[in-house]
Amino acid sequence: MSNARGDDPLLSLRDVSIHFHKERLFGLAGSETVHAVDDVSLDIYENDVVALVGESGCGKTTLGKTAIGVQRPTEGSVLYRGQDIWETKSGSGLFGGRGDDEYAAKEIRRSLQMIHQDPGSSLNANYTIESILSAPLERWQPEMTEADRRVRIYGLLEYVGMTPAKDFAGRYPHQLSGGEQQRVALIRSLLMNPDLILADEAISALDVSLRAEMMELMLELQEQFDTSYLFISHNLANAKHLTQRAGGRIGIMYLGELVEIGTPEQIIHDPQHPYTKVLLWATSDLRNRTGVDTPPVRSLDIPEPTDPPSGCRFHTRCLEARTACTRDCPSLEDHDGDGRRTACFRRDATHEYWESEPLAGDANAAEENAVGGD
Repeated sequence: MSNARGDDPLLSLRDVSIHFHKERLFGLAGSETVHAVDDVSLDIYENDVVALVGESGCGKTTLGKTAIGVQRPTEGSVLYRGQDIWETKSGSGLFGGRGDDEYAAKEIRRSLQMIHQDPGSSLNANYTIESILSAPLERWQPEMTEADRRVRIYGLLEYVGMTPAKDFAGRYPHQLSGGEQQRVALIRSLLMNPDLILADEAISALDVSLRAEMMELMLELQEQFDTSYLFISHNLANAKHLTQRAGGRIGIMYLGELVEIGTPEQIIHDPQHPYTKVLLWATSDLRNRTGVDTPPVRSLDIPEPTDPPSGCRFHTRCLEARTACTRDCPSLEDHDGDGRRTACFRRDATHEYWESEPLAGDANAAEENAVGGD
């Protein structure tokens, strides 16, 4: 499904950082800076599927919202078809300008959509499903008659299994199950004819039996609408299912940084970053692939994003960390020419990492392992 990587990207994040200032508690003077995302670059292509996976608080949702123009980056740029989203918005009627920039800003807003984790809160409780689904058509396709809108809405409701469509169209959101609400949220986003949909934990609230069904539906609708997905999840098994079926990629985020990205086969069957191995072990459906009985991590405690560790941010929890990891931050690089990028010194046989001392108390790191392997 996804485009060849040689094509121009649909959306590009370039050296994106997002920092927030948090006031200290109990009236203490000053504020703390939360490093939600730091120096992330990512390309998303036409008909692409990229899944971002990581623990809660790792910055994946913040990065996703930045990708669709909801959150402004502190540093870096977000390009949609070569246009800087925030430069276009600043020059549009949204901020006092007029003309071509205003039109471009509206097109960007239409083309980048989102499905929320809780569909119930994102659907207006005071409107019927037909009214909710009519709104995007009225706005973006005003030439459609009311009869034409009804035909299209009923057709999509039937396609996603909500039959009889007329009955479901007359209901209110609270009269639907969670899975039905999620289907309506998906239809509403697709009625905008978007180029990219941010699916933020869009299936996590569903029963396990419904998750695979919902992912299959997302992929079927992708075929019809030629859209791309940026899928946010804390579950590596869900990311594997969706990206494997779509020929997509999985990106691993840790404490605001993208530490590994590759095909599902690379990430699941041959993980290279130590944190990816931790996530694999922590996913019950995939744990047997690791061959270890205990968590492959030094500490379960995640550092605070207000005070991230120096050097490699994962070194405080990494069993394979050495003193070089405390000084320098590894860049995300393709070490083998296979498209997979990893931010780990163990992928570079010439790095000073191999001559530096293992961190104190870690016998495992002292072993002379092959580069990047266990």
